Amino acid sequence: MPVDHRTRQPLGYLHGGASVALAETVASVGAFQLIDREKEICFGLEINANHLRPKRDGKVTAEGTVIHRGRTTQVWEVKIKDENNHLICISRCTIAVVKKEQERK
Repeated sequence: MPVDHRTRQPLGYLHGGASVALAETVASVGAFQLIDREKEICFGLEINANHLRPKRDGKVTAEGTVIHRGRTTQVWEVKIKDENNHLICISRCTIAVVKKEQERK
C-alpha cells in the first residue's frame, strides 16, 4: 500500500486507520480462502492494532497468518512492514464464519 496523500494523517504520517483497513483486508481475504464459499461467508468481528513505527512515505506490505481456524471463527495475525522489513504495525483480527441463509434452513 502506498504511503502518500491518500493514506497519511494530517501530520504527514501513515494513518493508523489505513493500517487497520489494510490488516482487515488481508485477514478477510485469507479467511475467504479457507471457508466453503458455497455454504459460508465471513465477516470481520474484531480487530486491534499496535502501531510500532512511524512511516512518512514509500510503501508498506502486509502478510497475514492464520492463528486459529475454528468452525465459526478464525483469528489472524497481520504484520505490516516497510521496504526495509521494519515492522510498522502488528494486528490481530478475528473473523466470523457464518452459514449462508439458504444453509440455515
